[in-house]
Amino acid sequence: MARGSARRAGVPGSGIQGRRPERSGPRLGPEARAPAQAGSRLPGSHPRASGAWLPSGARARPASLAGVGVAGEGVESPGSCLLPEARPSPAVAPARVAESPDARRPLPTAWQHPFLNVFRHFRVDEWKRSAKQGDVAVVTDKTLKGAVYRIRGSVSAANYIQLPGSSTQSLGLTGRYLYVLFRPLPGKHFVIHLDVSTKDNQVIRVSFSNLFKEFKSTATWLQFPLVLETRTPQRDLVGLAPSRARWTCLQLDLQDILLVYLNRCYGHLKSIRLCASLLVRNLYTSDLCFEPAISGAQWAKLPVTPMPREMAFPVPKGESWHDRYIHVRFPSDSLKVPSKLIEKSCSPPEAVLLGPGPQPLPCPVASSKPVRFSVSPVVQTPSPTASGRAPLAPRPFLEVSLSQERSDASNVDGPGFHSLEPWAHVEASDVHTAAAGTHVLTHESAEVPVVRTGSCEGFLPDPVLRLKGVIGFGGHSTRQALWTPDGAAVVYPCHAVIVVLLVDTGEQRFFLGHTDKVSALALDGSSSLLASAQARAPSVMRLWDFQTGQCLCLFRSPVHVVCSLSFSDSGALLCGVGKDHHGRTMVVAWGTGQVGLGGEVVVLAKAHTDFDVQAFRVTFFDETRMASCGQGSVRLWRLRGGALRSCPVDLGEHHTLQFTDLAFKQAQDGRLEPLAAMLFVCSRSGHILEIDCQRMVVRHARRLLPTRTPGGRHPQKQTFSSGPGIAISSLSISPAMCAVGSEDGFLRLWPLDFSSVLLEAEHEGPVSSVCVSPDGLRVLSATSSGHLGFLDTLSRVYHMLARSHTAPVLALAMEQRRGQLATVSQDRTVRIWDLATLQQLYDFTSSEEAPCAVTFHPTRPTFFCGFSSGAVRSFSLEAAEVPVEHTCHRGAITGLTATPDGRLLFSSCSEGSLAQYSCADPHWHVLRVAADMVCPDAPASPSALAVSRDGHLLAFVGPSRCTVTVTDSASLDELLRVDIGTLDLASSRLDSAMAVCFGPAALGHLLVSTSSNRVVVLDAVSGRIIRELPGVHPEPCPSLTLSEDARFLLIAAGRTIKVWDYTTQASPGPQVYIGHSEPVQAVAFSPDQQQVLSAGDAVFLWDVLATTESNQSFPVAPQACEAGSGIGPLEDASSRASELPQQQVPKPSQASLPRLGICARPPEGGDGVRDTRNSGAPRTTCLASYKAFTPARVSCSPHSAKVGTCLPPASGGWLRLKAVVGYSGNGRANMVWRPDTGFFAYTCGRLVVVEDLHSGAQQHWSGHSAEVSTLALSHSAQVLASASGCSSTTAHCQIRIWDVSGGLCQHLISHHSTTVLALAFSPDDRLLVTLGDHDGRTLALWGTTTYDLVSSTRLPEPVHGVAFNPWDAGELTCVGQGTVTFRLLQQRGADISLQVRREPVPEAVGAGELTSLCYGAPPLLYCGTSSGQVCVWDTRAGRCFLSWEADDGGIGSRLVSGSSVGQLRLWAVGAVSELRCKGSGARSSSVFMEHELVLDGAVVSASFDDSVDMGVVGTTAGTLWFVSWAEGTSTRLISGHRSKVNEVVFGPGEAHCATCSEDGSVRVWALASMELVIQFQVLNQSCLCLAWSPPCCGRPEQQRLAAGYGDGSLRIFSVSRTAMELKMHPHPVALTAVAFSTDGQTVLSGDKDGLVAVSHPRTGTTFRVLSDHQGAPISTICVTCKECEDLGVEGTDLWLAASGDQRVSVWASDWLRNRCDLVDWLSFPMPATTETQGHLPPSLAAFCPWDGALLMYVGPGVYKEVIIYNLCQKQVVEKIPLPFFAMSLSLSPGSYLLAVGFAECMLRLVDCATGTAQDFAGHDNAVHLCRFTPSARLLFTAARNEILVWEVPGR
Repeated sequence: MARGSARRAGVPGSGIQGRRPERSGPRLGPEARAPAQAGSRLPGSHPRASGAWLPSGARARPASLAGVGVAGEGVESPGSCLLPEARPSPAVAPARVAESPDARRPLPTAWQHPFLNVFRHFRVDEWKRSAKQGDVAVVTDKTLKGAVYRIRGSVSAANYIQLPGSSTQSLGLTGRYLYVLFRPLPGKHFVIHLDVSTKDNQVIRVSFSNLFKEFKSTATWLQFPLVLETRTPQRDLVGLAPSRARWTCLQLDLQDILLVYLNRCYGHLKSIRLCASLLVRNLYTSDLCFEPAISGAQWAKLPVTPMPREMAFPVPKGESWHDRYIHVRFPSDSLKVPSKLIEKSCSPPEAVLLGPGPQPLPCPVASSKPVRFSVSPVVQTPSPTASGRAPLAPRPFLEVSLSQERSDASNVDGPGFHSLEPWAHVEASDVHTAAAGTHVLTHESAEVPVVRTGSCEGFLPDPVLRLKGVIGFGGHSTRQALWTPDGAAVVYPCHAVIVVLLVDTGEQRFFLGHTDKVSALALDGSSSLLASAQARAPSVMRLWDFQTGQCLCLFRSPVHVVCSLSFSDSGALLCGVGKDHHGRTMVVAWGTGQVGLGGEVVVLAKAHTDFDVQAFRVTFFDETRMASCGQGSVRLWRLRGGALRSCPVDLGEHHTLQFTDLAFKQAQDGRLEPLAAMLFVCSRSGHILEIDCQRMVVRHARRLLPTRTPGGRHPQKQTFSSGPGIAISSLSISPAMCAVGSEDGFLRLWPLDFSSVLLEAEHEGPVSSVCVSPDGLRVLSATSSGHLGFLDTLSRVYHMLARSHTAPVLALAMEQRRGQLATVSQDRTVRIWDLATLQQLYDFTSSEEAPCAVTFHPTRPTFFCGFSSGAVRSFSLEAAEVPVEHTCHRGAITGLTATPDGRLLFSSCSEGSLAQYSCADPHWHVLRVAADMVCPDAPASPSALAVSRDGHLLAFVGPSRCTVTVTDSASLDELLRVDIGTLDLASSRLDSAMAVCFGPAALGHLLVSTSSNRVVVLDAVSGRIIRELPGVHPEPCPSLTLSEDARFLLIAAGRTIKVWDYTTQASPGPQVYIGHSEPVQAVAFSPDQQQVLSAGDAVFLWDVLATTESNQSFPVAPQACEAGSGIGPLEDASSRASELPQQQVPKPSQASLPRLGICARPPEGGDGVRDTRNSGAPRTTCLASYKAFTPARVSCSPHSAKVGTCLPPASGGWLRLKAVVGYSGNGRANMVWRPDTGFFAYTCGRLVVVEDLHSGAQQHWSGHSAEVSTLALSHSAQVLASASGCSSTTAHCQIRIWDVSGGLCQHLISHHSTTVLALAFSPDDRLLVTLGDHDGRTLALWGTTTYDLVSSTRLPEPVHGVAFNPWDAGELTCVGQGTVTFRLLQQRGADISLQVRREPVPEAVGAGELTSLCYGAPPLLYCGTSSGQVCVWDTRAGRCFLSWEADDGGIGSRLVSGSSVGQLRLWAVGAVSELRCKGSGARSSSVFMEHELVLDGAVVSASFDDSVDMGVVGTTAGTLWFVSWAEGTSTRLISGHRSKVNEVVFGPGEAHCATCSEDGSVRVWALASMELVIQFQVLNQSCLCLAWSPPCCGRPEQQRLAAGYGDGSLRIFSVSRTAMELKMHPHPVALTAVAFSTDGQTVLSGDKDGLVAVSHPRTGTTFRVLSDHQGAPISTICVTCKECEDLGVEGTDLWLAASGDQRVSVWASDWLRNRCDLVDWLSFPMPATTETQGHLPPSLAAFCPWDGALLMYVGPGVYKEVIIYNLCQKQVVEKIPLPFFAMSLSLSPGSYLLAVGFAECMLRLVDCATGTAQDFAGHDNAVHLCRFTPSARLLFTAARNEILVWEVPGR
């Protein structure tokens, strides 16, 4: 047991302890158990790699953890460390390598031929002659299967590798060609700088980068764009590296580069700088032009030079080099292309595009092999699915194909498991089975060997099962665990199965064929051959092709039991050690070099020895040399002349030690001679000996001893021979450290001088094996208790890979809702596993009694377990305690089962009694105990008791072996008794029943397996025989089960699993599956019928490849539905998009109920496409600040219901919506973004805006009758749901379902009478949940097949957020006032119910409400509170175990939290999973804040990518921000005003426009793109009016903005200088209107008291105040040039002022002469108050642009109309009627159009020439502002803070 690692639950009277195991495996001590001296380091992937530096200073372990110490000569040290013993052998110091001469002058070139490895020559790993800066690390690349350098960082100039390290030095490399082997990091930029010296000593900088947009050159710098990305238009080639970037060989001809582009002569290469972000393998220089894709016999007849093996990329057998890599040669040999290639040009799947160079070429060219041209290297790799030629750019490009064809499978170069290596289906050439007379057939479609018996006819699919996962480790031995050479996977045995586990993803693949436990494994150095040996004598050995899983060779070993195997590095030699039939130790050497070529394994030599051999290794430096160790001996072996000979190492006084393991260490200087290698051996007494292989003597001896003697109170000095040591069972060596595993449960990492412990991890049992990964960064460890994991030395985190029972598994049970598995074993443990990850969740241990049977409660997180003492106990998985125990049985429990509804539980015991329990409540109790009911001699079996699928019947074997009894499950009344012994009258022996099983309730079948190897099918009511399956298996079958659709019968048959086609009466024979090495005890179908589990020596999880009835698609609703049952799909989406929803509330429809699959896995019968984000961390891990949706809608006129308006179609109307400026910041979760598809949508009023973030193009989805409150995107990104609030025209809120691809509304549904607060799709997209606001408190569930209402619930309290569990589609979580509510979806027939479980918020979290939630890694749930706390919940246990203060406002792997004060914070919550195990004792100190950004408002919506590196965040300020945590930046994407927009004005030339708002801001926008250019912000003031100065002498630098504010101030802003020029106070109260004179030298301003001030914008002086309108606010000031001479007054300007008392004054002015004369005074009658409902619309007036004598007026009056007044005639000449009182007015300068906005959210466009009108909708509020642009091409309308931009087609 892990010490203090889990919560324990004591079982009364049993000694059972329950716990939840640590997710991270062994615990690390304080300070991560990493004591280190200053300067000590962990190893990298290279002997001289920098590795990861540890904190300086040694740590003394506390007394509670002190367990080991040091024994040395005169040395006492606390803690655990190794010191040299008294008589070490003298060390041999390696000779130093002479430094290279000064390279500031060109060096002789002979030493650079034929090529030079730059990294090796300049010893990059030592960083003495080179330099690194920033994030530079050594990593292992899976494609190249070796160590490479990773350079990454957000700033390229700050993260690089530079050669040489100092700028004063020079490389002096004279090779003509530079070969750069690199791969750009996906989605990043990279830069390569070369400093090249010419022959006249001029230094030229040559740079290549995908950051450059074009080719540039100066006298000292050449800049080439080098871009690898998906196919794009050639004018936009530059950009980020693609997601599937491949390794590239960039071949640069330095001589031609200088000659072609600068006409200079190349001298030598001076320096190189490789900048982020890329992976680089190496650099080479040479005078030879190598061809990287040609090698071997291919180049014998070709005039090319093949790439040397050292430089070549590895190419798997059967694949093409060009399919995997890219070769770019620049510049090339020729500038022309053969005409034939031009004629046959095509677009291959992958190509290299070379950009425009100094000499353009005629057209794109493609060929089947690389072609090279002398042009600028713009390299582009199109996506594999791209087809067609890329669009032609203005300048020609060259397209060069890398390959003519390639399959999609080979295109995958991502981190996927199956793309890493071509692991195809397992194919075995031969398989041994335990059954006699069977033959093994190998199927290409099967991943496991399938054994077929009986008839040669089979059933489809064949095979029907495929092994998916294995729970278990070890079996024969726990010492066999290996790393693959690339360090990506671990190879280990699980009894008879060999498992390859990818450590990063947890995926498994299998080598199946052994029929007994695997005793030894070995893998060669190139991952080509895997050798395995079988334990039972005579030992059968197999050689496998590791890449494909195919068994290449099967042979019998002369060694009866092989205990150790070792491959040479090349795989040509295999050595094995074991015992012969006389018990003598034998060593055998096999030659395996010809196996892969179709040859056989050859025995090269074998030898007997009388010395014990515990470990045997072939040396890495010589395949003919080996070493062994054992009891009292360490021997060196050699294979020569067909004989194996050995000689002992002089151990001196260590000759009595019992040695357990050995490992070789390569010298630091990389030499491969024997004298350069050292041998380390360890012993059970704690000794580690360092042996010189050349001299065969012990150089150093060290010992690991306890710090305290047994019973002693103080540490005592230990002598060499006194005191017990700590037994060391295994050790492993890397170039920089030694890993040691000991029987005290510790894994310790030491430097090679053993000066101090670098890192140690404590395990739950003795460590039996350790293995350091090839890159030295991970240490694999295995324990004798069946645990396998690895320690990551960089992060100091232990990762558990596999746990296992240490004895056979007796029974299993599965839980449907949470996807959990329970197993009981002979090792006296009960363990709970997660079926999705195959990881252990809990284990319960008993030292006094053994568990015998187990079953889950169908509806509650509880399982029941029966024990050998007769006790039956219930275990809660939420409280980790045993609430109830019953001991009504006197014998061991033999059977345990529950009814499907969970009401009743049944148990039987070995004394024959049967007990019935009531489980209706958690405190279950005994109902009945019946004696002598069950067969007393029956063994414990999962099939001893069986309950029918409907829960009405109970069947069991009893009261004797020959009878099967069926009883009523409720009353236990006997209904049927069948005598199995009389069934076969022809048999000479009495038959007996072994196991029983019910079929589906519709069939009424009862299946019984008998001792005569038959399965008899009975009628469960009458007992008659329906059919019989004879000869099922030679041995009795302890377990059998029938699939839910009665198609497949599953039988545990010895060590095999047999599957029968139950529907075929002819019984063609079963499919037989092997893999278990011991008899299978239990088989079962998973609850969803998609998988099969078998338990015996281990637990196997199989995929069912057939499509069963339960995984078919949802049933289709009938065509005819009753009225009111909901709204189905729209027949014509375009025509019905604007229709109103039905008024009646839909009722739950039975016809459209989906069949719920409570799991996060897609159905097997589907198309196989699944969004993988649902199997990892959730997409959006952001807690947004809580803010309930508050519609910005103002009260509308009661007449609004009389008019039905709609948006015009995309073409054919007077207006066409072009753009939306703004974002509804008052919504919640009203923005969605999917980084993988690029889909981006947000709301603005009633519109859903879908915007392309690259081009800025918008789509506008309209149809809602009220403001859209929230959005939700399905996990498939194919469906968008939008919900709105209530409107005066609808009784219920609208929910619209949009087709993302077409942009059409597919469904219109309604149920909520109040605003919909939240939407969420289930993980499988089968359900949609909608949440009403705090007034409605309604939770509705919809089936997404037809979008009929499935369930509706009235909530008892307000709920602020709802979310589906991404790992369980049947769990729904709500947060609200003081509680977290977990709702479990349960389906019974056609009904769906919600089982509610409420958990109160702990007092430690505070009194605030829970306002937001999101799921983390299972089973974590993060909740934010209104008081600024973040609390973390364990959803399985239903408890809050951690909280921390995240902000002082509402809180709205990594977690993002956003608050009501605009703070966005990124939290590191990787340690939370570990803290979960500590329960309430968890502290928040392990959670820390990584980054913080302050935004412009409270966070209301957020969407981040899977890694939480970047995302989009919306705030109440109406802004959408793009957040990049890597760069620590926030970029404004969508920006709108947070308050009402008061004015829109336009600059000269219409290049820009400006808006002002009550939020105090003045914003200048680029009119073409509507991007924000400038913002002037005045705090704590409202900007109420705005004017743009007219053109002044054509000088744009004099453009000014005049803005009036609520405090009476007038500010003048300079647009060109982006600064405020002047501030003046011409008014004592708020300004309401402002305008410039026509010459821009005067500003007119009006205030709310009716005063009009005339001021100079340059001096700020006010020289005239007009008080004619005093008493009523000025609503409009309009200025125009005086064109009419008939007015009778002088002046250059004509202007008017309108006030709120329905008065308009018209003036003529000449401000230069200080003249201002009244032209006219207009007064209009006041309306009745009933007409305006007490709210007067504004009085608006404007000069007519197409007739200078006309003036138009709208305002409150007797009639709703537009009045046209003629200034010359002094009379009203025309009236245009309106449907409502106008709120805004604008006249088009270019046509006879008049725009009028109304409070009824409608815009009317009137053609004054024809008198026709057209209405437009789209705003959610009163259209209080409308403005035509001076060109009349655009119309701006504003409603509160949203701005719509309309195109006005020419009329």
